[in-house]
Amino acid sequence: MNMNLITSIGEILFDIYKNEKQIGGAPFNFIYHINKFIGQGWFISAIGNDEYGKEIQEFQNKNKLSTEFVKIKNEKTTGKVIVKLNDNKIPQYEIKTNAAYDFIELNIESKIKILDNSDLIYFGSLAQRNSVSRETIQSLFPAKKYLFCDLNIRQNFYTKEIIETSLSACNILKINSEEMDLICNLFFSKSLPIKEGVNKIKSRFNIDFVSVTKGEEGAELFSNSKSVSTKAKNVNIVDTVGAGDAYSSILALGILNNLDLEKINNLATSFAAEVCKQQGALIKDDNIYSEYIKELLNG
Repeated sequence: MNMNLITSIGEILFDIYKNEKQIGGAPFNFIYHINKFIGQGWFISAIGNDEYGKEIQEFQNKNKLSTEFVKIKNEKTTGKVIVKLNDNKIPQYEIKTNAAYDFIELNIESKIKILDNSDLIYFGSLAQRNSVSRETIQSLFPAKKYLFCDLNIRQNFYTKEIIETSLSACNILKINSEEMDLICNLFFSKSLPIKEGVNKIKSRFNIDFVSVTKGEEGAELFSNSKSVSTKAKNVNIVDTVGAGDAYSSILALGILNNLDLEKINNLATSFAAEVCKQQGALIKDDNIYSEYIKELLNG
């Protein structure tokens, strides 16, 4: 497996459940998995100078995660999300505004370093809700290699312009079936079957890889020459928070390592199911990562 440098930019926060809290945020969950798989990765975000921020720093240091581009905002608070699970274990989010990650900034030297060295840059839509972070994220869109948009629409924290700019920039797109409907209605004025919708999205925005995740029904993955569909692994679901982020980590590594499309989708769907077996988005058992590393290495 190639030791590519992968960079993720966006929110880091605490998912607050009824009885506990977990560090989360899709871009952070993604880079956490990447670090577990290949032992490196850059993360760009911001935290507050508060107890939540200190917990995040301790967690990053304990897990040997890069902190070079995670800045402390003294006047802002660390991001928080209230998570409530419905009867089907599907999370409903109440996302707090004016969080530190809404104010991500990079100096020109850091931008040059990131753009020159990153083989893949991952981003989403939530951190683009504020103009400060949005400008920083979009300043990395001239990425020389892969630009991975994991759309992750949350509540009303998006605009058509943000979605259009993000899709126009990326060459890898991961969306769920609800986001697929949203995109089709925004740009094609109607809902479309997945294959037809993906073909239109790929054509309009010139995207090389598109994945549509479908929860319990699995995921479909499309390249410029092939499409595959994988059923979800049957597991005892505790909650689905972070399943998509886990899927994305395998998707990114699979594409960077030129794995067969069907193998990528099978591994990504299976790894997403592992996250669903526990509460929270971050897998604690390193043995699980070891199993998937073997599969990735076997090509």
